[in-house]
Amino acid sequence: MASQTYNQKNQKNLPIGVVSVPFPMQGHLNQTLLLSNLISSYGIQVHFAGSTTHNQQAKQRLHGWNQQNIHFHDLQLPNLNSSIPPLFNEKTTEFPSHLQPLFDASLNLRQPMFKLLQELSLKYRRIIVIHDTLMAYVVQDLKFIPNAESYALHSVSAFAIFFHIWDSLSDGKPFELDDDIPNCRDLLNEGCLTQEFKEFIALQYKALDFESGRLYNTCRLFEGRYMNLLEKLPTNANKKLFAMGPLNLVDINRTNPSKIRHECLEWLDKHDKNSVLFVSFGTSTSLTEEQITELAIGLERSDQKFLWVLRMADGAQFSAEDYMNKKNLLEGYESKVKHKGMVVTDWAPQLEILAHSAIGGFMSHCGWNSSIESISMGVPIIALPMHSDQPKNSIFLRDVLKICLLVRKWEKRDELVRWDVVENCVSRLMVSKEGEEMRRRANELGRKVRDSVEIGGTSYLERDSFITHISR
Repeated sequence: MASQTYNQKNQKNLPIGVVSVPFPMQGHLNQTLLLSNLISSYGIQVHFAGSTTHNQQAKQRLHGWNQQNIHFHDLQLPNLNSSIPPLFNEKTTEFPSHLQPLFDASLNLRQPMFKLLQELSLKYRRIIVIHDTLMAYVVQDLKFIPNAESYALHSVSAFAIFFHIWDSLSDGKPFELDDDIPNCRDLLNEGCLTQEFKEFIALQYKALDFESGRLYNTCRLFEGRYMNLLEKLPTNANKKLFAMGPLNLVDINRTNPSKIRHECLEWLDKHDKNSVLFVSFGTSTSLTEEQITELAIGLERSDQKFLWVLRMADGAQFSAEDYMNKKNLLEGYESKVKHKGMVVTDWAPQLEILAHSAIGGFMSHCGWNSSIESISMGVPIIALPMHSDQPKNSIFLRDVLKICLLVRKWEKRDELVRWDVVENCVSRLMVSKEGEEMRRRANELGRKVRDSVEIGGTSYLERDSFITHISR
């Protein structure tokens, strides 16, 4: 008894520690590591626990921040029974078929994760476990650790997650929605995910009964209304919700100026303000060869400057750059458009690109990482959503923030986007009065978002509130 009392008193003198548990997919890895960096900047030790491959991937692709006071723990995934997908898909397949073996394998991390949490719990008076919502199954045993407390990190917009939960309520709606809230519920549920992934998500949400709060990579400045709606939902009763974003750096120029710059940034330096369209569709989808051809023609015919990051999707066992580094995807095209366009086929620093003064628009899949980076850098968007939360994000950007053009309606997602549609959208954003007005709104919103993370700003205060809460 005396020994136990001594240990309890001794533990009270220990610091708190944070354990970050990412989901092994780039958009999720990125947000978890960015949040880890943010927390470590308060002088709190952070332990980042993921697979060896994905820990390395997250560090390599991190924009701008050096990892300080973060300890990486490499956990071993079982061998995956999946082959490398082809360079191009002959037809679009539902997301995320090519990654499902990886997601299923991640469930095997439950036991090693619990062992790690037990070990770390002895070193701190309290361990704060911040886990991706899609890793709830893996960390669920932390409820057996007396000094552990957990927070779920949602990697999508408050808008998207609100409607995901709202649609799933089977016992009736707890309150009425205002008439001016965009109605995306009937349009955007079909074709977003495979049945296998829906079941995987359901498994995670079934385990979500132990967390003390939920974290969002968003800012109340532009999603405050939807954060408030989330707080009203019965599923969030007795949960603390924090809008911690934008997690990405908002002043990328504060990074080390002596580092080697990517060649595309040198190319952008030669162009006028707002004169270049940035084109990139993320790490989770490979476009068909036919669609790439239509995009290529449309970009060329628009007669606008463009920077196109053209890569295949990350696979279950590799990152895209491991498989197709600097591969020429469009033979002869680069030389044909060299006076107006640049094509990059390796990893490119997206945040630095969006922050460059030459960028006047962004053609994007509207993954939430890309969306919030574009918002914080004040860049309007041409949206071509492809799966998961992306259709909802595009509706939010278009109908709520009014800084987005939509290439096609979601119900026409299986149709090829022809070059003339691409040409029209590019011209509307880059050289029309409509596009100029969107650019003005995006620029003003970006300025306000950047101000929100400064001392006294909305996001600054919210982050401080979370740190104060976990450090109590």
